Amino acid sequence: MTTRYLTWLLAIPAISALVVLLLPRGWEKTIKRFSIGAMLVELVISIRLILADYSDAGYHFVEHVAWVESFGISYKVGIDGLSLWLVILTTLLSPIALYASWGSITTRIKEYAFSFLLLELGMLGAFVALDLFLFYVFWELMLVPMYLIIGVWGGKDRVYAAVKFFLYTMVGSLLMLVAILYLVASYEKLAGHYSFDLQELSTLVLPALPQYLLFAAFALAFAIKVPMFPFHTWLPDAHVQAPTGGSVILAAVLLKLGIYGFIRFAMPLFPVASQAIGPVLAGLGVFGIIYGAYAAWVQRDLKKLVAYSSVSHMGFILLGLFAMNRNGISGAILQMINHGISTGALFLLVGVIYDRRHSRLLDDFGGLAKVMPWYTLFFVIITLSSIGLPGTNGFVGEFMILAGSFLSRTSIGFGSSWFIMTLLATTGVIFAAVYMLHAVLRIFWGKVVHTENEALTDLNRREVASLLPLIVMVFWIGLYPKFFLDKMNPAVDAFVTDFTVRYEEGLRTGEPRLVDFDKLTQGFDAPDGLALARPTNEEAQR
Repeated sequence: MTTRYLTWLLAIPAISALVVLLLPRGWEKTIKRFSIGAMLVELVISIRLILADYSDAGYHFVEHVAWVESFGISYKVGIDGLSLWLVILTTLLSPIALYASWGSITTRIKEYAFSFLLLELGMLGAFVALDLFLFYVFWELMLVPMYLIIGVWGGKDRVYAAVKFFLYTMVGSLLMLVAILYLVASYEKLAGHYSFDLQELSTLVLPALPQYLLFAAFALAFAIKVPMFPFHTWLPDAHVQAPTGGSVILAAVLLKLGIYGFIRFAMPLFPVASQAIGPVLAGLGVFGIIYGAYAAWVQRDLKKLVAYSSVSHMGFILLGLFAMNRNGISGAILQMINHGISTGALFLLVGVIYDRRHSRLLDDFGGLAKVMPWYTLFFVIITLSSIGLPGTNGFVGEFMILAGSFLSRTSIGFGSSWFIMTLLATTGVIFAAVYMLHAVLRIFWGKVVHTENEALTDLNRREVASLLPLIVMVFWIGLYPKFFLDKMNPAVDAFVTDFTVRYEEGLRTGEPRLVDFDKLTQGFDAPDGLALARPTNEEAQR
């Protein structure tokens, strides 16, 4: 397909951001309406992407234009079943987060709208880029608007949180840039020309040692963004200090870029390293599940509780991703969407109560079910989604991840370890119910013990309009996940098959070489990933 839908998805926020920047001060209402309108147009265009036939596991809506030909840099974008729903999540949550912000953001409206539009551009660009240089440009671009959103419109310690967020992400990004340049240089020695094209670089097979080093550089950048334990310490500060809209986008979309980076770049480019290190990363994910749940349980600040819950939920996604089978990977992708919906909604709900009470401490509430019944209903529904109640979106994703982890087998004998990790991860589901229901109990039930809470107003139209689409998604995915899985499963099956072939070729190579993987994967099918448990020759076993 050559229709330029993806270019329009990138052009609209870029042009809109420039227009907003040029509008004079005093036009706040116009700026608000224009920025929301631009994002809604983005949403409409992205919905058109769903109508494509994704039974073909290849890239769709591909656009390829030479950019810097002498260095093999091009403007190349496309989507497949692995990135489709992440694009939709971005275009859905961005207007919701910006619209919800207008209840609390009252200063520098123009700059805030500009930052949000620029942030949406960076996120969408990173999800659709098929050129590593282009991906890196969008990856870095996201830092600037998020840094401004936290540092300008955040809380008391906003500057500290913004600088910490920027430094953590920048350090990992620079190492990834070095790895990209090494990869391109290695390809040039064999192909005779430079290329940053992901599909061309995917034909390069490297020996084990370079794979380990390059995977480590990519993995550090992505692990910080996830954030994976022990690189998570920037997240609670960023969430607590960020305004509501910033917290929503940070949790719902930005964290997913780390997981997406693993599945789109690090794993297929360096399969030997990712297969060997994957169980370790999955183990850190499991540790993050338990650690994040315990840290959330002891919090007395509701926003910090939700922030630590993100660490726990992202651990599930890491576990499913490195299980390396259809259930695990499909569950991980679906759970990225689920986490974006449920945690994004939780941050919206925290913002609602903070706007009224100017406090997020659990001790300052109690009995709100009598005062704010609609708010209570929405909060309880999202809580049940977050803890994975059957019938909600959270259950489907967590079940698939645990099933994929339980069935995982690798070529280095981690079968028993995967069983233990699955068992430990399952306890995280219980812990999630403990800390979330404990918070609900303290906030909503019992007597109204603080007189300040007696006159609190319930949800207004703007808040209901922001939350209602997310409530619909909770039950849509929970009751009919087939609609979403059918779009991604062909790409997931192709990914597992391709990874298996790349892994076996990587074991055999002693020096860099180019391989036509399209021919090797013809007639080869390993949708369950079990081929990884059966090395084909003695050399592979060594």
